[in-house]
Parts: sequence; structure tokens; C-alpha cells
Amino acid sequence: MTAFFTREDGRYTATRMAVSAWSSSQLAGTAVCGLLAHELETHSPGPEFVPARFTVDMFSPVLNEPIELHSSIARDGNRIRVVDASIVQQDQVRARATVQFLIAAAEPPGEIWQPTRDLPVPDQRLDRPEGAPPLFKSGSADWTHDFASGVNPHRKAAWNNVPPLIAGEPITPFERAAFAADTTNLVCNWGTAGVGYINTDVTMTLSRLPEGPEIGVHARDHVSANGIAVSTATLYDRTGALGVCTITALSNARRMVDMAAFAEAQSLPVVTS
Repeated sequence: MTAFFTREDGRYTATRMAVSAWSSSQLAGTAVCGLLAHELETHSPGPEFVPARFTVDMFSPVLNEPIELHSSIARDGNRIRVVDASIVQQDQVRARATVQFLIAAAEPPGEIWQPTRDLPVPDQRLDRPEGAPPLFKSGSADWTHDFASGVNPHRKAAWNNVPPLIAGEPITPFERAAFAADTTNLVCNWGTAGVGYINTDVTMTLSRLPEGPEIGVHARDHVSANGIAVSTATLYDRTGALGVCTITALSNARRMVDMAAFAEAQSLPVVTS
């Protein structure tokens, strides 16, 4: 698998892998989140800091055209650094993001309530350095690469090994998590008629970065009314939960996404029989 973007003279150009399922002239939210995380991480204070909160506002379509990234440090301190970044096309800001880097420290003493988590993990390992197509799980069904498998009303999970984001550069744990965070819309809003909501934002909160190349997203909650959905998912790896993702999404009923058709167009695994 190739990378999602190439870089030349400080500008980024999307490959076919970054194209949106909603429109071939736009980029997928997963790729947008990953690219913004890439820019924000250039301002990381160091490995002792965790990118604890990452928020993306996607208020305009990011076009399948060359991209400029702008970023700046909004706040700097001994225990916290806040960084802003934006995607600029045609002299307009198309999407923006903020990250809070918090310094890691020892856990405080005492016992705190912990929820009971049942996070599904596939036996099959997706550990190739070049990445791999994702695995999907619906309800009690087995894990599968089949992009047609989610046409049902059951709780879903996705398991990812994200390919390199930028050509010639290894993907970082933060980029991997940011990319996967946008799949909250898929696992929470994929139903019997396809995906009918398009998310306008993503907020990912992390207590730690993912370990290894694999990362899972498990549907946690879905609330909808008036064509607006709020959904949350747990982000996790083979060692357990590492954070929570929240999205807000708008109904896009006139352009429902058929994931099987999208996968077939992208030459990804799909079984319809």
C-alpha cells in the first residue's frame, strides 16, 4: 500500500488512497485528521509529553488539490503546550485542529472506579510495515476485511494498521491514532442503509499513545435527533483502552455512502454474496 500524501516544496498532494467516499473531488476525514496531526506533531515539546486532546473542525470540504499547512504555538508552559494548525486551499482555511500536549507523570495514589470494558481484538495480526486493509466486526460476527459486512444494525468495531501518511516517512503513533479517530463516524453511524451521517468534527482524547502498528475503534454510544448525531467510540490497542473519540455529524441522507461500492472503486476487499 502506498502513502496518503506526497510532499514537494512544502505542499502536500493527496494520492488515491486519501479520496473521500462522499466525493472523488474531496479528501476523506481520516486523511485530513492524519495530515493535521502530522503538522501539529512538529511542535511536540518532546517524548515526555502526551498529545492528550486533539480536536479537528471540518467546516469546509478539503479538496483533492495541493494543500498548505499552517501552524503556531498558542500556549507554552512547563506542563502543557497548545498548538493550532490549519489546512489552506485557494486562500481559504478548510479545516483546523488544536492539540494539547500534557506532560506525563506518576499516577496519583488511591483507587478510582473503572468501567468494565469488553474490547474485541482479532486473532489475525495486521503488522506489515506498509499497512493493511482494515478488519471490521459487527455484533458477535467474526472479524472480516469485507467492506460490505457492516450493513446491519449491530454495534461495530474497526481494526487498523494505517499505511504511511507521507511518502518516504514512517507513520508516527500520534498520526496513526488521529487517522483512526475519524473512523468513529463509520463504526457508530454505519447501518442497514449504509453511512448516512457526515461528521463535522472529531475530538480524540488520549491517556497514552498506541503501542505497535495496530489500533482499534469500538462503538461506544450514538445519540441522534433532527438529523444531528453525536457519537463516541473507544480507541484501543492489544494492551487495552487508550482514549475516547467523540464526533458530531449531520444527516446526509441524499448521498448515503455504500461502503461496498466505495471499497470496490478503491480496489479494497468486498464480498457481497
